[in-house]
Amino acid sequence: MSLLPVAEAQARLLALAAPLPVETVPLVDAVGRWTAGNVLALRDQPSRDLSAMDGYAIRYAERPGPWTVIGESAAGGGLDRPLGTGEAARIFTGAPVPDGADCVLVQEEAERAGDRLTMNGEGPRRVGGNIRPQGTDFKSETILIAEGRKIDGRHVALAGIGGHATVTVRRRPRVALISTGDELVPLGQPTPGANLPASNAPMLAALLAGRPAEVRDQGIVPDDLDRIAAAFRTAAAQADIIVTTGGVSVGDRDLVRPALEKAGARLDFWRVAMRPGKPLLAGTLDGAIVLGLPGNPVSSYVTACLFLLPLIAQLGGAADPLPRPRTVTLGAALPANGQRQDYLRARIENGLAFAPDGQDSAALMALAAADGLIVRPPHVPPAAIGESVEMLDLRDAGGH
Repeated sequence: MSLLPVAEAQARLLALAAPLPVETVPLVDAVGRWTAGNVLALRDQPSRDLSAMDGYAIRYAERPGPWTVIGESAAGGGLDRPLGTGEAARIFTGAPVPDGADCVLVQEEAERAGDRLTMNGEGPRRVGGNIRPQGTDFKSETILIAEGRKIDGRHVALAGIGGHATVTVRRRPRVALISTGDELVPLGQPTPGANLPASNAPMLAALLAGRPAEVRDQGIVPDDLDRIAAAFRTAAAQADIIVTTGGVSVGDRDLVRPALEKAGARLDFWRVAMRPGKPLLAGTLDGAIVLGLPGNPVSSYVTACLFLLPLIAQLGGAADPLPRPRTVTLGAALPANGQRQDYLRARIENGLAFAPDGQDSAALMALAAADGLIVRPPHVPPAAIGESVEMLDLRDAGGH
């Protein structure tokens, strides 16, 4: 099986993922999720003409006064009658503009003696001055948040002032994590001989923390074909996504592919033209999507950013599930690249990007220190200091 280009592998994986069913949740519980439809304004904002300043509601044509102050208008309440000729009303920021007034004289330019008001400055420069007209922010039925948009605090404020207490989003995908390998032991346990702490599943659970997914760690499964296949069947009955780490390469003890076949899965692709992460595989089993990540921790993390996070975003209804690179300037030269797309762990120093040595797929120190991944397409020539390259921000991976 030939190596699949990264973009094609991402497209094929996302094609397996139809958005999940919808549910309606309180606005504050929707943060980090994607809208399942357009969120329309239920009201005009502002709902009527409001004062933008503290001062006095007047008629522009009657400047410079005098006026008789007949009452006041405060936020949440208004004057109980229209202004007549020669009349003004004390008004506060956010208060309704009385009928009959068409501008606001700011209090710094007003002089008042009892109920008598005059203007002692330039005053409002036009009809409508210092007034926020009804609907200037948005009108009823305006699209406040487009379908597939990721919700953050700004959208909560916008939808809330638009009249909503809830929003419709997609159900959170259920993710099952399965670690395979005789060499693995739980975190914190002794590691005699060549044993290793099983750090990949906790790493992935941490990567998914705060994202719209329900994550369950199914534990460590030894290198036994029947037990791995059974673990897949159990997970498929409970999860939308099954994520394995390890066992996807070509060794005699790499049993994930044959175990998937034994469990009845359909393999969609295996092996991607990328570094790190070549042994990646994807398929389906009883309605669940299976994503087999490499066992080396850096490979597992990088492929999770490029495939698992976009998959969750796709299931969640994101309009743009793939990570967006940004342009950075190199602070150190890079060599020519080979046939696989490289993802170099990089840090930003003084506005420049550096890809240090130690890019081995098992070297976690460089990953932990990295700000992002410099993307080096296949067969690109050397890049000199000062050249622009694309970088994926590790703090902003997955779905917009």
